[in-house]
Amino acid sequence: MTIQTILKIPDPRLKLVSEPVTKFDGKLQTLVQDMLETMYDAPGIGLAAIQIGVAKRLLVIDLAKEEEPKAPMVFVNPDIISVSDELSIYEEGCLSIPDYYESVERPARIKIRYQDETGENREIEADGLLATCLQHEIDHLNGVMFIDHISKLKRTRVITKFTKAAKSLKDVKRGE
Repeated sequence: MTIQTILKIPDPRLKLVSEPVTKFDGKLQTLVQDMLETMYDAPGIGLAAIQIGVAKRLLVIDLAKEEEPKAPMVFVNPDIISVSDELSIYEEGCLSIPDYYESVERPARIKIRYQDETGENREIEADGLLATCLQHEIDHLNGVMFIDHISKLKRTRVITKFTKAAKSLKDVKRGE
């Protein structure tokens, strides 16, 4: 298992639409384990494969609190098949946008169809934090980030901040 580098905005790969997983083999198992290790190390509660530069429809989530045993969930090729009319607001953050949090309104309950890491077809209904986290991570698979759900002014400010930081880092690496 290897902790991977998490892509940060403005990396253009974060805007890619991920491809379906078609092979449920050892490579997939390794990727799942790498994603879990990376998520736990960050630390975070969810991670989409695209966030480590792999454009596959795969995400991992673990909502267990620090004092609780780990409870990893793996979702391969997830699709939202229904959403509630009722909405909820959660303050969201993202490992690809460190230390930035904003309130986002999403459907309060969802139902998704997905495959587990062995390829078995499954469905799950979720509400609360799990519903929010699933929607956040599925958005990543579709090239959408949580800042795409906030005002244009706030989104522009955060993108500008991270773009400047990325440019400064490149300048330092080049010795300028």
